[in-house]
Amino acid sequence: MKTLQRFQLSSETDTDTITRTVTKKPWKVIVWDDPVTPMRVVEVIFRKIFGYPDAKCTQLMLTVHHEGKAVVWDGAQERAIHFCTQLQAAGLVASVEEDK
Repeated sequence: MKTLQRFQLSSETDTDTITRTVTKKPWKVIVWDDPVTPMRVVEVIFRKIFGYPDAKCTQLMLTVHHEGKAVVWDGAQERAIHFCTQLQAAGLVASVEEDK
């Protein structure tokens, strides 16, 4: 996520404008493996919440299953919290972390 900031420098003889880009670090939504939720249900939840295609839902579900967790979305903090809440309401173990 990028935000443009403008600074105006002035002196008696001239005026300069400096523009710099500030990159905000995205927030990650992480889904953790749990021994209760069937893998097929996890895929359906990903499809419903994120609208991902079947292949991506399957890939993310397998990552959660084999590696114990998967980053399923990243972006603005507010949306990350929203998605995390939806995942938790659907019965998944999910958390939000700031990308470092």
